[in-house]
Order: sequence, then structure tokens, then C-alpha cells
Amino acid sequence: MFLDPQNALGLATAFPQFTKINGTNLPVSGLAYDASSQENGFWQFPILAYGSGNITATVLWYADTASSGGVVWGGSIRAITPDADTQDIETDALATETTVADTHLGTTGQRLHTCAITVSNLDSVANLDLVTFRLSRLTANGSDTMTGDAIVTAVILSYSDT
Repeated sequence: MFLDPQNALGLATAFPQFTKINGTNLPVSGLAYDASSQENGFWQFPILAYGSGNITATVLWYADTASSGGVVWGGSIRAITPDADTQDIETDALATETTVADTHLGTTGQRLHTCAITVSNLDSVANLDLVTFRLSRLTANGSDTMTGDAIVTAVILSYSDT
């Protein structure tokens, strides 16, 4: 499942800025996660053909200005089963966040990178649940040392359908 940065939701504060760069040959868009404060992007969707097991979130990102350092990403979900779960959709919390550290590869700025977050705290997700996925850049983590924005161009969720 492809999560488009243009479809991300945000709270009133701590939301990564949507950016579109007019490159030399084509535009490039994404969410610019700040280096100095934690920012969070949210996507809401019904999960289709979910079978069992963990959900992997593959994050495609690049550094806006940096050419070295590390970033720390966090992924978490919330799942609500329609007509069965009794929690309030507006106040229900996310499950515990899973984190992964990634390192900028080499000295080329604006080089595309990927990292995978294996989300194991699944909030009892089931097929056809309404799921919210949150992607955070955890700047307060000591391993997040990259200066400047980390721009997320896409997030791909994958999971077993059996």
C-alpha cells in the first residue's frame, strides 16, 4: 500500500511541511521533517487484504541539505474494527511506536535512501479495520544527528495477506 505525502494529515503543530521542488527535469514532492523538533505525519485508511503478522513501513527519504549523519524514524498504528470496537475514534491512542535508525550514505546531498520499520505493535489490526499510521522523525533520539530536513517522498506499507 502506497502512502502519498500529499495525503498526509497533521495536527495543528509538529507537522512536516509539504514541499514541491522544481528540479532540473521534473518536480519532486515530499514531507520535510525538521531536524530540530519531532514532527509527525498521519495517514488514515481501511486496511485491505490483511492476513497476519507484522506490518513493514518502507520509508523513501532524502536529505535536503546534509550529506552525512543519521536519522531516526518512528512508526506506529492505531486500528479500529467498525461495529465491533467501542473506543472513541477521536480519542483512541496509537500503539507503542517502533523505531529504526538510518544513516545518510556517502557525501552526495539529496541522495534517495530507504529504511524499513517493522511495526510489531499492531493494536489488534484485522482486515478492513480503519487504520491510522503515524510516521515521526525522532530528533530527540541521540542517534538522529543529521542536520537539515529529511524529506519523505513515499511510504510503502507491506504485510501478509494470509
